[in-house]
Amino acid sequence: MLRLHGIIGQSEDPAYRGLLHDLEHAGGIELLFVPPADASRKRFRLATDRGTDCAISLDRDEALTDGALLYIDPGRAIIARFGEQAVWRLQPTDAEAALKLGWNAGNLHWRVRFEDDCLVVLLDGPLHDYRARILPLLDDGSVSEITHV
Repeated sequence: MLRLHGIIGQSEDPAYRGLLHDLEHAGGIELLFVPPADASRKRFRLATDRGTDCAISLDRDEALTDGALLYIDPGRAIIARFGEQAVWRLQPTDAEAALKLGWNAGNLHWRVRFEDDCLVVLLDGPLHDYRARILPLLDDGSVSEITHV
């Protein structure tokens, strides 16, 4: 368990922008999705999108905000996000489609996880931007959209 006390700053702060940019390209950004019910709490425990178990404590005068930087070192950063992670579930029809989908997801540096025979894309932007990148696979029916949240 990683104990995090206090808010370091905001992910948009110019002082952190360069380091966070480098960490993003190295896959070192972890997001901590805070449910609305926990947003005002001063002590809680949650796991990041990469599975890091975090015990968070805030001072009485601190308020957690979307984009709060909770942890940073040369290898990773943990950033608070409010709400649930938006996801897009995709199901390839066969092995060839799975290889094409996997190649695209990797080449585009999408954050993904696997659930049964589906690729679950963790959305960091608008769904239409993601769809546009694999439209030929969707249009020819080799990949089906199962759900998006």
